Amino acid sequence: MNGRVDLQSFEYVKPSSVDEAIKLLEEKGDAAKVLAGGTDLLVQLRGDRYEIDRLVDIKNVPELNRITFSINDGLSLGASVPCYQVYSDRAISAAYPGLIDAATLVGGIQIQGRASIGGNLCNAAPSGDTIPALIVHEAVCDISGPGGSRSIPVETFCTAPGKSLLQPGELLVSLRLPAPAKQFGSSYLRFIPRNEMDIAVVGVGASVLLDPSKKKIISSRIALASVAPTPLFIETAGGALNGREISDDSISEAARIAMDSTHPITDMRGPAEFRKHLVGVLTRRALHQAISRAKEER
Repeated sequence: MNGRVDLQSFEYVKPSSVDEAIKLLEEKGDAAKVLAGGTDLLVQLRGDRYEIDRLVDIKNVPELNRITFSINDGLSLGASVPCYQVYSDRAISAAYPGLIDAATLVGGIQIQGRASIGGNLCNAAPSGDTIPALIVHEAVCDISGPGGSRSIPVETFCTAPGKSLLQPGELLVSLRLPAPAKQFGSSYLRFIPRNEMDIAVVGVGASVLLDPSKKKIISSRIALASVAPTPLFIETAGGALNGREISDDSISEAARIAMDSTHPITDMRGPAEFRKHLVGVLTRRALHQAISRAKEER
């Protein structure tokens, strides 16, 4: 060994518009990658996970760095907006507590200065913390590409580990989250094996909408991380709570359905049986926290 490290060579470009970014991506197809925050991609490039010809830095595209919120219209979040900019806004934090739970768990404070929620989604890791939170907040992905623009529910975005519905030349422009109704609450919880391994063994997102009496659940959504090849939207688990009085029995039933819907693996972070157990524990806790938040006056 001569100690030499062979580095791959690629073109670095910084478009200033969505159309320019799409053209640059389309020209190289699968050999082009988008740089949003870079906290995942740069590590993957150093580890030779990808061989690319072009790196497209989208930090200079206005639409991808725009964040807007109103209590009537909801939240529009550009794909490059860093996590800290989301959770530092008090109005957004109050309206989307589950998303804030997740955003504050993406690495340390330095990482959160670069990492974006859109980038976390596009990385499409089964353990992605922000993805279950986006699902329970009913986020919609706005995508642009050579064939025009389209919008899809966030729960359909990830198709396999590291894979998504994005086609060559396509770009996630923004995420839209509807305005939360009164008596809405959400939560995201995860379990990690130790502080030095910042990857969820299991992550659970939950949201609830309560009736005016705050005693009955009108609707609920539950989503999971790290228990299948993609983050999971467990529609049946949330649906089991719809129209029911708040009780430990109904919450436990939803948690059981969530457990039965998982397909975990055994790896260095924990055995499959342990992961299933954690799904039940964290689903109950996340639902209780979401309900508590829904009861708060805003």
